[in-house]
Formats: sequence, structure tokens, C-alpha cells
Amino acid sequence: MGQKGSSEQRDGDKSREDSPAPDHDHKCRVCRFPLLVALSQLLLGVAVTVVAFLMLAISPSLLARETPHWAGIILCLVSIVGFILHCATYHPDERSTAQFIAKLLYFALCAIGLVISVLVVAFAGYHHAQTSSFSCLPAAEACVCTLNPRDPIARTFTYEGVRDCQEITETLPLYYLLQIVLNLAQAFFCAVGAFIMWKHRYQVFFSGLQIGSFRRWSKLLKRANC
Repeated sequence: MGQKGSSEQRDGDKSREDSPAPDHDHKCRVCRFPLLVALSQLLLGVAVTVVAFLMLAISPSLLARETPHWAGIILCLVSIVGFILHCATYHPDERSTAQFIAKLLYFALCAIGLVISVLVVAFAGYHHAQTSSFSCLPAAEACVCTLNPRDPIARTFTYEGVRDCQEITETLPLYYLLQIVLNLAQAFFCAVGAFIMWKHRYQVFFSGLQIGSFRRWSKLLKRANC
């Protein structure tokens, strides 16, 4: 019995040695989920907000859908939830109620951020195409623009507080293009965050100890059957 128990213990120790190391490597803390995704979301959210306020500085006549600072602020909130989730010692399966709530909230906010970023890309693309075709004339500390200057009944767009119409025809389309790029990156990181959360929730990830225990019990069952 003593030799049999010692051999089983050696088999168990060997199986634990052969199993992959647990996911507690501290060599690259920044590369871990959700810290890397949350940090990228924070930087992109700040960039989108700054560009939106720069656009608003050109003319106060710009509408909210033309200056999507709200999209950047929402993504900053998403990143804050990601930081909270990282500080709660992230695990593939739920270890506590607070962690489950944080994971669920982060998944929902990532999905919302993805939809909002796609909407901003659509708005920015439309306004970029529109402003690129503008023909503008200055008028009393404002800039009056039309899509077709030869059409007497064409719709006009008045941008107040603009001294140089080149800011509307050249600078503003550049900002729209920058918003398209930034919000596409936002949508990508929101999709990555939502996908990883879904994958960790509905697919099984075993730690090294669990794999070692499974192999040890498999060998014991085979020996018992023999």
C-alpha cells in the first residue's frame, strides 16, 4: 500500500509539472485583458473628445452630431469600468457578485460603444462628403456655404463666427476624416472587449491546476479499471 500510494503521488506531481503554468505571469501586466483594451479606449475617447471640441471652436453653429464629443466621453466611461474590472482581479469565471456585475456592465457598455462609434462614423462620413463639396462666401463674421452656387434655390449653410471660409472648406473636412479614423479604432476596441467578455463567459478556460487534477484522476481511473 505504501509503494502504491507513493507511486500515485509521484504520478500526480508529474502531471502537475507537465500541465501548463497558471495564468499569473507578471512579465507584461499592461498586455493583459482588460487593461490593454481599457487603456486604448481611454486614449481614443480623449482623442475623440479633443478633436470634437476643436471642431466646435471653428464655429458654434456646428450641431451635436457634427461634433461627437459625447462619443468620446462615453468611451472614457467604458474604459473606467474596464480599469475597475482589472483591479477586481479578473478571472475567466465569476468569483464574486461584484466581479460579475462589473463584467456584465463592461460587456454592455462595450456593445453600446460599438454602436455609437459606428453611428459617429456614418455621420462624419456624410458631413465630410458634404463639406468637401461646399462653395463658401464670407458674410458679416459668418461663412455662407452652398453645394451648388449656380442654383438660386439651393440650400445654404451658415456658419457663424468664422472669419476665414477656408476653415470650413479645408480644416473641417480634415477633422471629419480624423473622426472617422478615431471612431473606427473605437469600434474595433469595443468589439474586441465585448468579444473577449463573451468568450470568457460562454467558453471554458481551465487553469493549470485543473488540467493537472484531471490528468491525475484519469490515470487513477485507468489503473482502477486494470
